[in-house]
Parts: sequence; structure tokens; C-alpha cells
Amino acid sequence: MISTVDGNVIVFEREFDASKALLFQAFSEEQHLKNWWGPRGWILSHCHIDFRVDGIWHYCMKCVDENLGDFYGFESWGKGVYQEIVQDERIVYIDYFSDADGNEVEGMPSTLSTLIFQEIDGKTKLINRAEYHSAEALKTVLDMGMEQGIIETWNRLGEYISSIK
Repeated sequence: MISTVDGNVIVFEREFDASKALLFQAFSEEQHLKNWWGPRGWILSHCHIDFRVDGIWHYCMKCVDENLGDFYGFESWGKGVYQEIVQDERIVYIDYFSDADGNEVEGMPSTLSTLIFQEIDGKTKLINRAEYHSAEALKTVLDMGMEQGIIETWNRLGEYISSIK
């Protein structure tokens, strides 16, 4: 995986051994997301998607691995609001920290995420451009371990995709 930081933007890139249609499905359908979203030791205990522009993805990641110490049992709620969807090509959404009712958590940075799916010789390059309102907001999420979380999440995605191809 490649990641680059420039001011208030971080970009992740990785190639997956899957068609872009399959990879796109993995990001747009509950039954797929429940199998891979989140770092190792975490599950999606709640996942509801209204996959359309202005639709909402509301989810909860829960730590179920006792080896993760203080994180065990912890819940992290999020809400994505879809801005643009181009089938098998691009998903743009704003990702917020939220509570169980979908209310945005004040003081926590939101992310404008753009997922781009580029098919190359039967594989798909996934590009995730994450933009924050400031470099300080990006630093906040990086300090929370966001980069490691994305790496682990995408590792799980790769394993899941391999298992369903």
C-alpha cells in the first residue's frame, strides 16, 4: 500500500486481484462490508446502507479481540453521507464520527473521501483520497491510528475478495 500526505489530504493506493465491479460491490453492499470493514479484531456490529446520492451509511465498529486491551468492547460509530456515485468507477462521501443515533460528534474531524476504482489487466487499483478541513484535522486522525487502521482494513478486504472470487 502506498500512502502520501500533502497538507490536509492523505491518499492511499493499493492494487487488488479483483474486477472493479466486484471491488465496488464490496464498498456498496452491506453483506460485503460486514465481512471486512475495520481493523483486525473489530467487527461491524451495526451496518445500514442507503446507497444513493444523499443516502446514509450508518455503522458501528466494535472491538471483539480481548488481546487489544483497553479497546476490547469499545464501539466506534460512524456515518457516511454519499455525495457522488458513479457505478464501478467512483464513490464520494463525507465520513463523520457519530453516535448510535447518527448524530455527528462535535469537535471530531469529518473526512471527504473519494474512492476511485481503476481496472488494470484484470486487477483493480483502489485510490482513496481523504480530505480534511485542515492539516491539523488530518493530524488528529493520524494520531488516532487511522493509517494503521486503513492498512489492516484493506488487508482484510483483500482476503475477503480472494475468498469470494
